[in-house]
Amino acid sequence: MSKIAVIGAGAWGTALAIVLGRTGANEIELWAFEKEVCESIVARRVNEPFLDGCVIPETVTVTNSLIDAIAGAQFVVSVMPSHHCRQIFESIAPQLKPEMMFVSATKGIENETFLRMSEVISEVVRGKAGFTPRISALSGPSFAREVAKGDPTAITVASTDSELAAAVQREFSDPSFRVYQNDDIAGVELGGALKNVIAIAAGVCDGLELGHNTAAALITRGLAEISRLAVSCGAKQNTMAGLAGLGDLVLTCTGGLSRNRTVGVELGKGRRLSDIIAGMHGMVAEGVLTTNAAVGLAKKMNCDMPITTQMYAILHDGKPPKDAIRELMTRPGKVE
Repeated sequence: MSKIAVIGAGAWGTALAIVLGRTGANEIELWAFEKEVCESIVARRVNEPFLDGCVIPETVTVTNSLIDAIAGAQFVVSVMPSHHCRQIFESIAPQLKPEMMFVSATKGIENETFLRMSEVISEVVRGKAGFTPRISALSGPSFAREVAKGDPTAITVASTDSELAAAVQREFSDPSFRVYQNDDIAGVELGGALKNVIAIAAGVCDGLELGHNTAAALITRGLAEISRLAVSCGAKQNTMAGLAGLGDLVLTCTGGLSRNRTVGVELGKGRRLSDIIAGMHGMVAEGVLTTNAAVGLAKKMNCDMPITTQMYAILHDGKPPKDAIRELMTRPGKVE
């Protein structure tokens, strides 16, 4: 029996803990920053603030202590919001051990450095703990609530360490949660992060009451620019046609459970970003921050990303969504 520490008890972290706890094969410890989350799980076996209605198995314990969560863990699963990743790993670095296996399940890019989450973790662990961590990335089309319900889901674990990828595949898989292996960690992470930007754009189109033609064009051209940037960063083109690329993009652009798409819908209706975020009650739409990082990374790589650029203008410059759509449609003609 292994101990698996899940660091982050938002909707996605809780859903992963439920998956891991269903078999009863391992000891699962879920770390929550919020005391009310711990109280809710201990008292009622549900995470009322973030994933109400989904029962958490008794095999999952919950704690407010990061040190207790990672003590003796064979696997450390990172599921905190991307802007907290560096700080949390800096705080736990003294307790980390070289034999631990790390799984990054956060979909984001660090704003200041443009590093992927696995790169942030590696940098911190090497600098603060003194060893190079064995690390993988878990991503793919997966709404937390559907995963927690047991709806059939397929996802990808990526690592250049094939033994680690196989171990994660073995420990995370169950009859409702199918895990594929991939060695393209850059592609899997960038696909999972950048699709959130396109999902906000898809929501904007819906909020403007545009039709299916617009959505299809947006998803297709969104995939093209995501792929362009990912490949320029060393990803494989094939990865972008898989679960962590096209699969996650389609889900997040079309599904009603997508927080990023929901933000876009409200923007399309004319609401201010600050008001939308305030109404999310602590939920995180990673695409808002990722848009900043994506624009910076695209400039660094000299990569053209017109949809992402327009989304940045809507989110951070107050550009009217209709003007952004008009500019996209009137760009000079291109060859597909």
